[in-house]
Amino acid sequence: MEHISEIAKKAGIPEAFLEYYGSYKAKVSLQLLEELKDKPDGKLVLVTAITPTPAGEGKTTTSIGLAQAFWHIGKRSIVALREPSLGPVFGIKGGATGGGKSCVLPEADINLHFTGDFHAITTAHNLLAALLDNSLYWGNKLRINPRRIFWPRVMDMNDRSLRHIVIGLSGDGFPRETTFYITAASEIMAILGLSTSLEDLRQRLGDIIVAMDYDGKPVRARDLGAEGAMLAVLKDAIKPNLVQTTEGTPAFIHTGPFANIAHGNSSILGTRMALKLGEIAITEGGFGADLGAEKFFDIKAYYGKLKPDAVVLVATVRALKYHGGQPLKEITQENLEALKTGFANLRKHVENLRKFGVNVVVALNRFPHDTERELGLLRELCDELGVPVALSEVFAKGGEGGVELAEKVLEAAEKPSEFRFLYDHSWPLERKIETIAKELYGAGEVVYEKAAVRNLKRLKDWGVGEGWPVCMAKTQYSFSHNKDWRNVPPEGYTLPVRDVYPSAGARFVVAVLGDMMLMPGLPKQPAALEIDVDEKGEIKGIR
Repeated sequence: MEHISEIAKKAGIPEAFLEYYGSYKAKVSLQLLEELKDKPDGKLVLVTAITPTPAGEGKTTTSIGLAQAFWHIGKRSIVALREPSLGPVFGIKGGATGGGKSCVLPEADINLHFTGDFHAITTAHNLLAALLDNSLYWGNKLRINPRRIFWPRVMDMNDRSLRHIVIGLSGDGFPRETTFYITAASEIMAILGLSTSLEDLRQRLGDIIVAMDYDGKPVRARDLGAEGAMLAVLKDAIKPNLVQTTEGTPAFIHTGPFANIAHGNSSILGTRMALKLGEIAITEGGFGADLGAEKFFDIKAYYGKLKPDAVVLVATVRALKYHGGQPLKEITQENLEALKTGFANLRKHVENLRKFGVNVVVALNRFPHDTERELGLLRELCDELGVPVALSEVFAKGGEGGVELAEKVLEAAEKPSEFRFLYDHSWPLERKIETIAKELYGAGEVVYEKAAVRNLKRLKDWGVGEGWPVCMAKTQYSFSHNKDWRNVPPEGYTLPVRDVYPSAGARFVVAVLGDMMLMPGLPKQPAALEIDVDEKGEIKGIR
C-alpha cells in the first residue's frame, strides 16, 4: 500500500484538506468542494447489477476493477463506494471491499471500525432516543403519546433478539414496546448520505419525526432540541473517507445505507468529490437495478443534482442460470437452456434502465467455470437486445482484466444521453408508488393494506411528503415483493403495499412491500466464528 498522502496527490487533493487516520486512511474536508466549485465535473458512471442470487455477482469487485482499468487506458478515475456494515461482516455475506486483484485497502480496517462513521451514526441515533425518553420522564412537556413513538434504537450488528423488546421496566420510565434496527437502516444513515453540507445536515436532523403528540401532530427531533448535539456527534462523519485500491487508484468510501430498506448508495459528498477530481467518477448502487439504481436516479441524483453519463449492468453466467431454474448446487455445470431462460432477468433490467434515458453497458463478470459456449451465447443475446457487452476479468487480473469494459463504458459515457427521472416528484405519493411498481416491477395492480391507507392519509394531513421521492422497501431477490419469484415475476401480478412511513430528515417516503426485516439475524454458522487475530496482530478470516 502507498501512504495515503501519495494517493491524495494522485487524486489532486492538497494536503491541507486531509485529516489523517493513520498511514492509509484520511478524511477529506468539505472545504475541498468549495475550492473546486468552478472546476468542471468528470463523467459519472453508475454500476448496478441483475437481481442478486446466492451465487454472487461481484458488483463491488467490478466497480473497483473498472476504476483501475480506466487508468490503464489513460483516464484518471476515482471510485466512490459505500462503507460495509458489521452485521453482514460477522453474519453470512462477509465483507464489502471487493475481491481478488480488485479490492479497496486496508480491507480489515474498512470492513471493521474504519474511521468510526458507523459508530457516530449509532451514537447520534441513540442519543435522540435517549432524549425522547428523557422528555417523557421529566413531565412530557411536548405531550408525546407514548403509544405513538416511532423512533427505535440501533446497533451495527445482527441480533434477532432485539427485534421486539420492552423498555422502561425499572420504574424510572414509561414501559413500552420498541425495537432495534441495524445501523445501516437508521434514518440518520440515509440523512448523512444525502446531506450536502453541515447546515443541510443540521436541518435534516431537526426534521426527523420521532413520535406523535396527543393531538395527532408530529413531534420532531427539533422539538426535543436534539439536532445540535447530534450534529456535534456527526461533524467528522460527514467528511468522505479517502483510501486506495489494490493498484493505488483513489477511492472514496462513505456512508452505507442498505438498498432494500433505504436508498442504498454512497454519499452525495463523496460522489461530488470524485466528479470534481476525476475524469471518470464511478459509483455503485446496492443490490439489483430495481433497487439501488432506481434509488440512485430518483433519490440520490435528485437531491445531489447529479447526471449519470452511463450505467454498467453487472451479470454473470451462473446467476442467469440460477434465474433460469438451475439448482444452486449445479450452477458450475454448463446449461445453455437455463442461461437462455434466465436472460429474461437481464433483459428486464436493461429495459428498465433505458426508461431513465441512460446509456447501458453489460459487464460479463467471468467466473472460472464459465464455458466459452455460455459466454458466447450471452454475448449473442446481448447483441440481439442492442446493448454493448464486455467481458470483465478484474477479479483475476485487476485493471488489465477490465480494459475492454472500460473502453466500452467510455464510449457509452461520451455519447449523448437524456437522463430523466422515472416520475415527476410533484405527483401524489400513490402515483409515484404505482409508477415504480408497474414500470419497473411489472405489477398489474397495487393494493394498499390498512396500515398503508391510514398512514398515507396521515401524511397528507400533516402536509409531509409532498415533492419527495419514494423509497421502496422490498426483498432484493425479486422484482416483486415475493423473494421466491426468481427471474421475472408473473405478468400482471398484484403488488401489496403493507405500510408507508416518512423518513422526514432524509426527505423521502418509504413504502414497505411484503415482510421486510430491519434487524437481521445471524446464520447457524456466522462468519464471526472464522475471524481472529494472528500472533503478528493481523486480522484474519474476513470473507
